[in-house]
Amino acid sequence: MSAWILLALAIALEVTGTFLLKLSHGFEKWHWGVLAIISFTCCFWVMAPAIKVIPVGVAYALWAGIGIVAITLIGFLVFDEHLKSIQLACIVLIAVGAVGLRLTTTAVVT
Repeated sequence: MSAWILLALAIALEVTGTFLLKLSHGFEKWHWGVLAIISFTCCFWVMAPAIKVIPVGVAYALWAGIGIVAITLIGFLVFDEHLKSIQLACIVLIAVGAVGLRLTTTAVVT
């Protein structure tokens, strides 16, 4: 499987884990917390082979950056969370950096 596909799956699992963590209300609803832990565990399991091929700094920056943008959108759409303009501008800068890294990086098979 492509390292980029594995990274995309790791990002999806990380975002899912964060969403579930929010649903757990600080582990007061433990079943959501357990599902969050499982999701994060699967995320790292999937990301490990991706960083064998994609430079770790690039993979981590993409993982974090795309995850931040995705969970921000989920926070707005699902949890009605609103951020200040400066906060959104900073998130846009993170997104631009993540896209720039993806566009300038090719996975190297070792």
